[in-house]
Amino acid sequence: MAHNSFRSSSNIHMSVRHTLLATALLAATPLPRAAHAQSAGADRLPAQVDSIASAVLAATGAPRAAGAGGRPGESPCTRAYGDASLEPRVAARPEMRYAIGSISKQFTAAAVLLLQQEGKLSLDDPVSRYVPGLTRGNEVTIRELLSHTSGYQDFWPQDYVPPLMEKPISPQGILDRWAKQPLDFDPGTRWQYSNTNYTLAALIVEKVSKVPFFRFVRTRILEPLQLKSAVDFDSGGPSSVEPVGYMRYALGTLRPGPSTGRGWMYGAGELAMSASDLAKWDISVIRRSLLAPASYRAMETTTLLRDGVSTGYGLGVNVSLSGGHRAISHGGEVSGFTAQNIIFPDDSAAVVVLTNQDAAPAAGAIAQQIARVLFTTEDAETQSRTERARRIFEGLQHGTIDRSLFTADANAYFSDQALRDFASSLGPLGAPTGFVQLSQSKRGGMVLRVYRVSCGARTLRAWTYELPDGTLEQYQVAPM
Repeated sequence: MAHNSFRSSSNIHMSVRHTLLATALLAATPLPRAAHAQSAGADRLPAQVDSIASAVLAATGAPRAAGAGGRPGESPCTRAYGDASLEPRVAARPEMRYAIGSISKQFTAAAVLLLQQEGKLSLDDPVSRYVPGLTRGNEVTIRELLSHTSGYQDFWPQDYVPPLMEKPISPQGILDRWAKQPLDFDPGTRWQYSNTNYTLAALIVEKVSKVPFFRFVRTRILEPLQLKSAVDFDSGGPSSVEPVGYMRYALGTLRPGPSTGRGWMYGAGELAMSASDLAKWDISVIRRSLLAPASYRAMETTTLLRDGVSTGYGLGVNVSLSGGHRAISHGGEVSGFTAQNIIFPDDSAAVVVLTNQDAAPAAGAIAQQIARVLFTTEDAETQSRTERARRIFEGLQHGTIDRSLFTADANAYFSDQALRDFASSLGPLGAPTGFVQLSQSKRGGMVLRVYRVSCGARTLRAWTYELPDGTLEQYQVAPM
């Protein structure tokens, strides 16, 4: 999605044949309430991560990946698949340093928040106080920069490197060309992803702190958190990371991605680090160990437009619910690299996926599916209900149901026409090869259970509403 990458493409739907991945999944800190049922399934997590990575790569035509994983309250496991380089061939390892693209934006937001804690600036200051001469700079605030509600044009919406970007540029050079154009909208009235916002925010940090931006990030964020692998990818370029970053034209051969000139990723996509160090950052967010509590609240609170509409974006992060769990997330994409980071602060868990191919969907797909597995319970009741749901699914594939399992309402829903449609659409898929409960919640005095159903290359969602006596008020199936 647009707000998940450094180069803000509208949608990434490319078919991939040879994605090269390094993946890390983290259970950040032990949960006092960690369920025994979850830890009972811990030994199965590596195989689940393998299965997810293999399925995603098969669906995208990509044979290689690397990964690591863990559930809330458990030690993370580490997995590795494939190559970091094709020529010479080098095996991928999770500890390798990858460019993280726009995941860097939350580090820039943290730098601004540190300065606000010290009383050196305010999120509600106009940007003209620090950088004069920009379009409507006396109206646009720092908060609007960090929340992408400023109206400043994005300098890199393309999913490739234009010739101009192969040459070096200064932050002021970016602002002179893009932040002196008419605004795309009045400040605070719309949400639109713009890397220009973060170039300006980083320059404000530099001017206020009176030290170079990356030095400020290094001394105030990276070193205190001991993120020892983190480097300035903007100035270091490809030589500062271990894997080769790849791209491809359509479905063609993988080719090394072009380098961007120094300055283009300043503040907006500047960092490269290992998956384990990005996981350490996630731990710091979960533990609230770097910023003041008010700063974390500001970062993780969705921004409202002037008309009250929620943007789903805080300060440098997406803010959402995923399967009923609060998720703080962001993706990243720079030339040759795509990444995804999801933090579940209330569950002490996080998912990190780093890949070395740009414009490819595998990182996000793997991260989302592993995130679902994190919260899959394995207690006896869940196993029993899952097996029952599977048997019902298999019966529906043949147009039959055991009506004693359902309420009168549900039996009315399963008319003769409904059963024929279930059979004709589900039967050809073959017997399910996987049937896993993804989530469980309550609504209307009933238990809602959601399942992921794998049938060959198809992945479906089945969900049920269950009354206290165990009978089912609903059983429905749809594409995942």
